[in-house]
Formats: sequence, C-alpha cells, structure tokens
Amino acid sequence: MNNQKDSKILKENRETMPLTKKNFIAMAVSVGLIIVGFLLMLGGSSTVEEFNPDIFSTRRIVVGPFLAFIGFVAMAVAIVWRPSAKK
Repeated sequence: MNNQKDSKILKENRETMPLTKKNFIAMAVSVGLIIVGFLLMLGGSSTVEEFNPDIFSTRRIVVGPFLAFIGFVAMAVAIVWRPSAKK
C-alpha cells in the first residue's frame, strides 16, 4: 500500500504543473538580458582629482538600463505565460 502511494506522488501530471520547460528557458533568457544590461552599465567612475566623461556615455545611461528593464519585464512575462498544450 505504501509503494502505491509513493508512485502517485512521483507521477504528477504535466498539465497540472505550474511552470513548464519553456517557462524556465524564457526565465534563463531574461536573466541573461538582466546580466548583460548590468554589465553594460559597469565602468570607471569620476573622482575629485580626475573627471571621466565616459560616465555619460549612451551605453551606460541608455542601452544598459534599457536591456535590464526589458529583462525584468521578460521575467514577469516568463513566469505568468502559460504555453499552449499540444494536441
């Protein structure tokens, strides 16, 4: 009787699972976008002795934050998205 109960626990129906393989792939892509966005924002800073004009570059103030934002939105969509079932 115990063995039959264990087999029911291990065999969960795929249609009832909240997240599928496609969701996890989409979440991994989203994490990649977030990491790339933050890496694009990295760079040297200005000090009192020396001014670094690169802190105002388009890569650091537009492209990096935009990619990170798109990654966060894509993460929310990846979690909520329900892939269609195959027939």
